Amino acid sequence: MAYTLQQIADAIGATALGDTSLTVARVAEPASAGPDDLALLTNPKFAAGLAAGKARAAMLWEGADWEGMGLAGAIVSSRGRFALSGLSRIMDPGQHFGSGIHTMAVVDPSAEIGENVSIGPFTMVGARARIGANSIVGPNCSVGADATLGADCFLREQVSIGARATIGDRFIAQPGVRIASDGFSFVTPEKSGVEAARETLGDQGDIKSQTWARIHSLGSVTIGDDVEIGANSCIDCGTIRDTVIGNGVKMDNLVHIAHNVEIGDNTLLAGQVGIAGSTKIGKNVVFGGQCGVSDNITVGDNVIAGGGTKMMSKVPAGRVVLGYPAVKMETHLEMYKGLRRLSRLFEDVSALKAAISKTDSND
Repeated sequence: MAYTLQQIADAIGATALGDTSLTVARVAEPASAGPDDLALLTNPKFAAGLAAGKARAAMLWEGADWEGMGLAGAIVSSRGRFALSGLSRIMDPGQHFGSGIHTMAVVDPSAEIGENVSIGPFTMVGARARIGANSIVGPNCSVGADATLGADCFLREQVSIGARATIGDRFIAQPGVRIASDGFSFVTPEKSGVEAARETLGDQGDIKSQTWARIHSLGSVTIGDDVEIGANSCIDCGTIRDTVIGNGVKMDNLVHIAHNVEIGDNTLLAGQVGIAGSTKIGKNVVFGGQCGVSDNITVGDNVIAGGGTKMMSKVPAGRVVLGYPAVKMETHLEMYKGLRRLSRLFEDVSALKAAISKTDSND
């Protein structure tokens, strides 16, 4: 669908300049943009690419000389990346899953389906499940018995939601998301080597072979409003109580949330983050890719962890951490600098030893 520059600017709180009636149908990078595209150029260092394309209009940084660039019109914003959020929402063509309940979907007669809900082919909705108004459930999905999905939700293909899960409004699940799988909980008849090693920090005692007994997950998963979960991410059920994900939480692909975890509002988890069981994560926390959090600890509000950080003990609120094990980021950087200096230190020590040995031999 095409929009005028003025329509886009009004929708995203930006300013339209030049020929504001000019229409654009797509967003493109400057070098590949055609005459019907809006070139995305919010960073001046990429301005040279505009000459290689044929764009008549662009989204630019504040103060850009759009006329000097040969453009007929422009949209400018003081915060280009934030403006891109609104622009991408407007221009998103969607997945085109169709409307209504597909004839090849299986919906239990006791399920409650809200108004204007779309359910794709080969999708199963279990007994007493509830799906809120205006939600889209893509093909090959599964919504378990007694599960609740709020209004305006969007499940991409092959998403599964287990029994008794409760999910709020405007939820988005990317392909392959698994919610309310059983937790990884097993126990041995007698104290295991793992328990002994944890108590002693290394010694597992007399090694004996034991079988593992399964602890069933009696809880489920509760997810708040405005949550988005990336492709192939997994959230486990709680053992007795629910695993809880707060409002506004955003997860990247391949994130794993274990049983009984609690995650506070507006937390951001990048790809391959893993959070072990019964850990509590605060509000407005940000974890870079491949961060790991040990079980039964607390991470405070507003914590930022750089990529690959492993948190083995409590992290206070507001701290910025990095490394394995996690330490203050500035401390980790000093440690890294020291590590890089080790080879020079060894060379200096070797030279000193040689000088001392030479002195001793002369005596």
